[in-house]
Amino acid sequence: MSLGKIVVAIKALEDSQRQMIRETAEKLGYSIVFCDDSAEAAREAQDAEIIYSYDSSLGAKAPGLKWFHAASAGVDNFLKPGALPLDCLLSNSAGAYGVAVSEHGVTLTLMLLRRIPDYMENVRAHIWRADLPVKSLTGSRITVLGTGDIGGNYAKRVRGFAPECIIGVNRSGQVREEGVFDRVIPQDQLSEVLPETDILFMALPGTRDTLKMLDAEKIALLPEHAIVVNVGRGNSIDQTALVEALNEGRIAGAGLDVFEVEPIPEGDPAWTAKNLLITTHTAGQMTLVNTRNKNAQMFCEDLKNYSEGRTLRHLVDRALGY
Repeated sequence: MSLGKIVVAIKALEDSQRQMIRETAEKLGYSIVFCDDSAEAAREAQDAEIIYSYDSSLGAKAPGLKWFHAASAGVDNFLKPGALPLDCLLSNSAGAYGVAVSEHGVTLTLMLLRRIPDYMENVRAHIWRADLPVKSLTGSRITVLGTGDIGGNYAKRVRGFAPECIIGVNRSGQVREEGVFDRVIPQDQLSEVLPETDILFMALPGTRDTLKMLDAEKIALLPEHAIVVNVGRGNSIDQTALVEALNEGRIAGAGLDVFEVEPIPEGDPAWTAKNLLITTHTAGQMTLVNTRNKNAQMFCEDLKNYSEGRTLRHLVDRALGY
């Protein structure tokens, strides 16, 4: 007899990941349905005990839902009132995206430092030029705002470029893994390090504490040559203030994969901001095999924990928002 029904609604999963999930579920006694269509997922969710998906809207369609495993790292949409039944467990996939998102962050960083967007504009205009002044990661002072999976992976990767220092900033100021950062400070000391920051990398979750953490006042503390790279949540930056600082030359550039409103509305000043490199929330997703495998493995791990009555390893602390 089946213990309950699992609905998996993640179109990006390949046959190998689906087979791993199916075998784990059936071995534990669950029935499982894979849905690649949103309408089908909504129908199947109605009697689901467990849902594994990106789609936070499915929780409200499943009155008997006991556990929702978010395929994403961020869970702000799942924490909105009414998104899930009151007694429903929530876990996430933070830890699956470190490689993909940190590599994207390094790409944005290097493109800004090496003036690649400017050179691409020249090429499109058929201008042959090779004398734009550029900067290097070597010797740079890097501040990483958010020291979790993504921030830690970014720090490990840029370490190979021999920066002067890498400072981590998190809520507690506690070191999570030795040797990744030169030092870690609590976020209430962020203003103290911004004037000595050449590269500010942001990988924050979307919580009340992180809302507009980089506001106009903090942006004003950055040196004129500084660049900002954000791959976390768009609302952790005062976007209007950042665009103004870019257009006025008060900072050198920014690379953003996330924005306050997505897609960016037509006519929004962000589209034409000076020295702003835009990617369309493409840093994560499930585009890497590494990400897809790790994501599915994390769900299977916690499915075993759930079935045996143990605490979920990837359980979200709703008070903290991650």
